[in-house]
Amino acid sequence: MTRRAVFLDRDGVINRVVLRAGKPYPPTDLTGLRILPGVREACRSLREAGFLLILVTNQPDIARGKADAKEVSAVHAHLQRFLRLTDVKVCPHDDAAECDCRKPKPGLLLKAALDWNIDLSASYFVGDRWRDVEAGQRAGCCAMFIDYHYPERRPEVPFIAVRSLRDAAVRIVEGNAANETATRAASRGTQCHV
Repeated sequence: MTRRAVFLDRDGVINRVVLRAGKPYPPTDLTGLRILPGVREACRSLREAGFLLILVTNQPDIARGKADAKEVSAVHAHLQRFLRLTDVKVCPHDDAAECDCRKPKPGLLLKAALDWNIDLSASYFVGDRWRDVEAGQRAGCCAMFIDYHYPERRPEVPFIAVRSLRDAAVRIVEGNAANETATRAASRGTQCHV
């Protein structure tokens, strides 16, 4: 039996980012981690609705030598316990590595689907950057985008714009996301599998 999942980006979806000149950066360690309002409740409602919760995050500062891998692991262990996440998938590489696990490539989602027997077409990805949306789309998930108006590339449609993880969870649980995505995708001649 296949399962459904909600894949979650970390920085900007679960925790606050550190903004420098409008660009988002992750907290450097566990002491700087601040969970966003409503995240714990959103995770609970998604779990209760039968979704696996899988954190999927790029952490290139490990490869760049700006973050300690043990500190990053400590942050993830804390988040997994506190939010009762099913799994955590991390890409520690920078773009130069050209790996399959760094979003916007869908490698981490595909690995999670194999590990947990996930039906990607019945799953969602919630992120706050174009890389998240594209990774979700390439994996066949319904992509949801929290738009903080970062000064960077915008994601391409189809995606569902949401205000927060709490907003995404309400839409997912109520089933509105599937209907909204199907309508948007049909109007653009594309499909978002939900």
